[in-house]
Amino acid sequence: MARTEYHDDPNAPEPNSMVVAASAVVTDDEGRILLQRRRDNDLWALPGGGMDLGDSLPGTAVREVKEETGLDVEITGLVGTYTDPRHIIEYSDGEVRRQFNVCFTARVTGGSLAVSEESTEVRFVAPDEIDALPMHHTQRLRLRHFAEDRDRPYLG
Repeated sequence: MARTEYHDDPNAPEPNSMVVAASAVVTDDEGRILLQRRRDNDLWALPGGGMDLGDSLPGTAVREVKEETGLDVEITGLVGTYTDPRHIIEYSDGEVRRQFNVCFTARVTGGSLAVSEESTEVRFVAPDEIDALPMHHTQRLRLRHFAEDRDRPYLG
């Protein structure tokens, strides 16, 4: 299924769903950040996805990291909340969503790095290499807020 992201685009379709989601900035001992190249749009992104009815938001982030990368993680903090109504995600199955995303920080506790059905590549990336990767600006915003090492989470 293909995915197209819009931001502040007057030609974006009208949303027909609202999805609560979680993502995680997972770092290794060298300060590199875990990223996946998404199969649905070929862009690099943080691991993350929609919350199931039985999940908590931190639990969603833990589950999504495991499903998308093969790694077990522990949540260590909060980067921020991302609720910009100008960010619209359209899927080829007809869903057009507005997404409410809570982005956490996390550390690896186990597992083995592996590509999933949702990705074509998964790896830890040095912060100075991230600007060269194709990535939607909403992902870059989360990574920038993480890099700023804020005293308080971003609320937006």
